[in-house]
Formats: sequence, structure tokens, C-alpha cells
Amino acid sequence: MSAPATEAGRARVAGRTLRTDRWWVPPLITTLGLATFVIYAGIRSFVRSAYYVPEYHYLTPFYSPCLSDSCVPGSSHFGTPFGELPGWIPLAFLSLPFLLGFRLTCYYYRKAYYRSVWFSPPACAVTEPHGRYTGETRLPLILQNAHRYFFYVAAIISVINTYDAIVAFHGRTGGFGFGLGNLILLGNVIMLWAYTVSCHSCRHVVGGRLKHFSRHPVRYWMWTQVTRLNNRHMMLAWITLGTLVVTDLYVMLVASDVIPDLRFID
Repeated sequence: MSAPATEAGRARVAGRTLRTDRWWVPPLITTLGLATFVIYAGIRSFVRSAYYVPEYHYLTPFYSPCLSDSCVPGSSHFGTPFGELPGWIPLAFLSLPFLLGFRLTCYYYRKAYYRSVWFSPPACAVTEPHGRYTGETRLPLILQNAHRYFFYVAAIISVINTYDAIVAFHGRTGGFGFGLGNLILLGNVIMLWAYTVSCHSCRHVVGGRLKHFSRHPVRYWMWTQVTRLNNRHMMLAWITLGTLVVTDLYVMLVASDVIPDLRFID
């Protein structure tokens, strides 16, 4: 039997690495990709400009829901129950912490930043810098166990993003309208739903704690569909980072009058 994953039983590598290939390339690419998104999303969440297009009701997901008097007119699709907010508080302060928690505790993202940022472990047959291994049994990593609760909130926020995408089918002078921005918003929402539903916690919600799938055909069917998406969870995790940036960037450019929205029906 293999030794347990404790300090005494961990595998030892005599040198820095036994690898002869460029094992550090994938971790580097992962780190650069995550850092790029974090920097972009962090800046955009605080600048408070060019996040809403009033003519077409385009609202970037980085500012949804916008619930304070600090929001520009029309961007508060659910009213303004909160007053003016100081500049150091993002306008989507109710959703961003939960979405950040959902991503940070996601099983794939754990693997990504554990290996690429934390170097625990960086790669097979590569010495890691940590002298001890405690797993997710102590602070702060024990908070990873809250992932399923972040999932519930993320699902609610996906409903809000869906509402934002529907409201955006608005013409310049009222009524129904349809433009390139609608396709981008809708595509982003679809990808966000795919990523959220493919979550391991969702898979457990629909099919967990069942001893006999044959007695629960509906839940078994749901579990099967979620499992198919779950196999693509890593891909969807990266795709949604891209769709979020593209959506926000497009709304910002249209709201700033840098580019016009390509309209199909107005």
C-alpha cells in the first residue's frame, strides 16, 4: 500500500526536478491568464464609468446588480435600496464577493492556483517549496469547504445576469431591439450557466446521497446531463473568464462612444 499523504510519507525528490521537459510552461501560462483577468476585473469593478449603455440597456456583468444611488440612471434593474457608496466599494458589492468566492473555491481553480501560484505541487517529479502538507484542514484553506454555498448564490446571480440579458433587447426609441451587444450578452450568460451547472456541487445537488438511481429516474437523468458538462468544467472555467472580459469590454467601448453598436433590429 502507498504511504499516506503526510510529511513523513511524502515522496522525496533528490534534486530540484527529475523532469527534462519544460514543465514550467503550463503553470506560467495559467498564472499569467489568471493574473490578467484579476487585474482587468479589479480595475473595471472600481472605475465606475462606461458600464451601462442607456440606449439599449446594456449592463456589464461586473456591475450587476447595481443597487445603490451611485449607479447611473437606468442601470438599476432592481431598484436602489442602498444610498450613495464611497468610491472604495464596488457598485456590485453584493454579487462580486460571492462570485469571487465561487471561483476561488471551485475545484478546477483550486487545482490551477495550487499548482501554478502556490506550487503545491508545481508538477509531477518537481520539488515543491513547502516543508509541510496540511491539506484543506486549517485556515485559510478549510474555507474551501464553503464552495457549495457559494454555488447557491452564484446560481441566483446567473438568474440576475439572465434578466439583464433579456432586458437588453431594447430599441433606441423603445420597444424591441436587437444588436451585436445582445449576442455578446446572451452568449456570456449561456456560458456562465454552463460553467455554473457543470460545477461539482451542482452534480452533488442533483444526484448526491442517492443509493439507487433506478428509483429516481428524473434525478438520474439530471445527474447524467450535469456529469457530461462536468467533464468540460475546466474548459468552461476558462471560456467564462474570456466571455466576461469580452462582454465588459464591448459594453465599455459602446458606452464610451468609441464604437457604435451594430444593430440588426432597432
